[in-house]
Amino acid sequence: MHANLVLFTKSGSQRIIPLSSEITILGRRHDCDLRIPLKRVSRRHCQFSKSNGDLKIRDLDSKCGTFLNGKKISESIVNAGDYLKIGPLTFQLQIDGKPEKASPPQPKKQQQAKPASAPQQNKPDLDSSGSSAALDLSDSFMAELDEL
Repeated sequence: MHANLVLFTKSGSQRIIPLSSEITILGRRHDCDLRIPLKRVSRRHCQFSKSNGDLKIRDLDSKCGTFLNGKKISESIVNAGDYLKIGPLTFQLQIDGKPEKASPPQPKKQQQAKPASAPQQNKPDLDSSGSSAALDLSDSFMAELDEL
């Protein structure tokens, strides 16, 4: 099984992140396989594991939760095309090349307009520590994360 996470940003760009190991841990800590240096991401947020042809995701008691297709999960089997939300980041699962073209989730229609509120800051609240993890979004992707 070949699985990827496709990360979407508000600017419309995408980044493909391969899940090449049997177990991949996402989180803020230095020893995570995919380090996401945002305060809304727990130190050890969630884990992907490949087993018997299935790809499973398990929340690692994260503070803000792990969401699969808009629902908070503790553990679940994921399928090609599923959406994953961790903190402010949205990913789509691509398994064995499916879906061929990743696309961000469609926003849900709102029944009534939201009241005007103070403008929100577009910068993510970054964790200030450095990293030597296998893949660190702070090193290679920060130019696009500022759009979140």
